[in-house]
Amino acid sequence: MKTRASLLTLLYATTALLSLGAPAWAGKEQINQAANDGEEALLSDSEAQRRAVPGRAPRDAQQPTPTDNPGAVPPAPPNLPREFIPVPDRWRLSDAIGVVTETIDPYKQNVLKGDRPVWGRDWFVNLSAISDTVFEQRRVPTPVVFQSSNQAGANDQFSRYGQNFIAQNVIGSFSLIKGNTAFKPPDFELRLSPVFTYTRLDVQEVGITDADPTKGTVRNDTHFGVAEAFVDYHIHNVSERYDFDSIRLGIQPFSTDFRGFLFQDSQLGARLFGNRFNNKLQYNIAWFRRLEKDTNSGQNDIFRRMRDDDIFIANLYFQDAFTLGYTPQFTVVHNRNRENSRFYYDDNDFLQRPASLGDERQRRYNVTYVGFNGDGHFGRVNLTHSVYGAFGTDKNNQFTGREADIRAYFAAAEPSVDFDWIRVRGSFVYASGDKDPFDDTEGGWSGIFENPQIAGSDTSYWIRQGIPFIGGGGVGLKQRNSVTADLRTSKEHGQSNFNNPGILLLGGGADFDVLPELRLTTNINHLSFADTSNIEFLRNQGSISTSIGWDVSAAATYRPLNNQNIVFRLSGAVLFPGEGLKRIYSFEDDNQDPLYSILANLILTY
Repeated sequence: MKTRASLLTLLYATTALLSLGAPAWAGKEQINQAANDGEEALLSDSEAQRRAVPGRAPRDAQQPTPTDNPGAVPPAPPNLPREFIPVPDRWRLSDAIGVVTETIDPYKQNVLKGDRPVWGRDWFVNLSAISDTVFEQRRVPTPVVFQSSNQAGANDQFSRYGQNFIAQNVIGSFSLIKGNTAFKPPDFELRLSPVFTYTRLDVQEVGITDADPTKGTVRNDTHFGVAEAFVDYHIHNVSERYDFDSIRLGIQPFSTDFRGFLFQDSQLGARLFGNRFNNKLQYNIAWFRRLEKDTNSGQNDIFRRMRDDDIFIANLYFQDAFTLGYTPQFTVVHNRNRENSRFYYDDNDFLQRPASLGDERQRRYNVTYVGFNGDGHFGRVNLTHSVYGAFGTDKNNQFTGREADIRAYFAAAEPSVDFDWIRVRGSFVYASGDKDPFDDTEGGWSGIFENPQIAGSDTSYWIRQGIPFIGGGGVGLKQRNSVTADLRTSKEHGQSNFNNPGILLLGGGADFDVLPELRLTTNINHLSFADTSNIEFLRNQGSISTSIGWDVSAAATYRPLNNQNIVFRLSGAVLFPGEGLKRIYSFEDDNQDPLYSILANLILTY
C-alpha cells in the first residue's frame, strides 16, 4: 500500500508540473505541493472533503461562505436548472410585482401618460387635457363712441366703466414619442394641441364689443384654434452624457427670456436647439413667421393669411456661470415687419393695421433687440433680471411721415429673499419713452408679443388690463397682459410702436406659503410714465404729469391635492389714479371709485 501511494503521489506531481509548466529543476517542496494540488484536482469535491491530504489543512474555499445577513434566503443550488420568464420589454417588469395599471389616474402606471410603450419597445403616447375657466369683473375707462351711445342724453367723452368677462378654454394635447426617454432625449416627437374657446363680454356702452353700435353691449364668441402642432427630430448625441442637437418644425411655444419681457408666444417656425458640456451650455437658433390671432380669444387662427412679420432669434444659456446657481443668457432678436401693403380690420371691425395714430399711414420697420438676461441666486438672494436695447429703422414715423431711427431701452429686475415660508420680493421695470414725437428718432420701448411675469403679473391691475387711450386715436394706452404703455392697437394684431411714453415701475411684494396647498401673494407698485411728450400732443393737453398711480393687488392660490391637477386662484387689484391718469381720463372727483378688477380662475388638468 505504501508503494502504491508513493507511485500515485509521483504521478500526480508529474501531471501537475507538466500542466503548470514547472521548470525541470523544481525541488522536493514544489513537487509535494503540486502533488497535493493535482490530487485534489483529480478527486471530486465530495472525495476531496473526505480524503484530505495528510499533513495539509482543508482549503479555505471549502469553508462556508460568510454572510452579513444570516436571515437572507440562500442562493439556489448550482445543480438545479435555471428558470427564465420572458417579458415583452423592461417597461412591463412592473406587471410581475403586481403594479396596477390604470387609464384614469395619471399618477399610476398609465399607458396614456407615457409609462409604457403603446407598441414596439420605444413608441410612447402622452395625452393631456386642460380646462381653464376665467371669470373677471373689472372697471376700465370706456369711451362714448361717436356714432351713438347707450345712455340717453349722454354727450360726454367717457361712459360707464363696468365690465364682466368670462372665458372657457379646453385644451387637448397629444404627443407621439419615440426613444428610451428615461435615459436620453427622445429620438422623435409629434405633438398636436387643439384649443376650443368660448368668451362672453358684457359692457355698459355700445361700440365696445363691435364697431357697429347696433350689435349691443354683449358679445358671445367661440373659436377653435391650435396652440401646438410640431415635429421634433433628434439629430444626434454629441457626448456620452447625451448632449444633443435637435430641430423642431411647426407651431411651438417659445420665450426669448426668463420672464417673457420681449416675445413669449406659440407661433409657426423652425428651431434648432441643443446643449454642450454636460448641459452647462444651451442654445437656440429660431425663425418664426407670425400667425394671425383670433380677436376675442387670442388663439392662433390657422385658417387666415399669415402676417408678413418675421422673427429671427439666437441665444445662449450658461448654467452656473460666475457662481453656482446662476444662469446668464445672451440673446439677439431681429424683427422684420413688412405689413405696409394693406389695411387689416379685426373680427369686430376695428382697424388694427395701420394704427389710427398720427398720419394713419401704413408702416414697415426693421428692429434688432440685443439682450442680457439672468436667473438664479447669489447665496440667499434670488435674482432675475433683463436688459435690452432696440436698434433699427422705422420707414414711416407716424408724426412726421419720415424715416426714423429706433433707439429704445428696457431694464427689469426682481430680487427676493426667502425666510422659511415667506418670500419677500422687490420689482423694478423701466421702459424708455420717446422725448420728442417730431424728431427723427423713436425712443419709446415696444416689445413683440410680451407676457411679463413680474410685479404680480396678471394679478396686478396695470399688467392684467388693457386700457384704451380715449380721445387720442384708436389705440390702447397699454395692452392686456403687458407692462409697457406703447400705444398699440393690440398685441394680437397690431404693430410695435416706438413712439410712446414708456413706463417706470417700482414695487414690492411677498408670497406666503400658509399651507402646503395654499399660497397668498401680495403686491404694491408705483407706476409713472417715462416721458409724456407723445400723449400731450395726441390729447392736445399740456403739462400731463408722469404719475400713473398706485397698484395694489392680492391673490390666493389653492391646490387641494398639492399638485397642479386642480388649481383655484382668486385675486383682486385696485389702481388708485395719480395726477397723470386723472388728467387723461378726467378723474376730477377725488371721491370717484378707483379702477379695480376681481379675477376667479379654475384650472383642471389631466
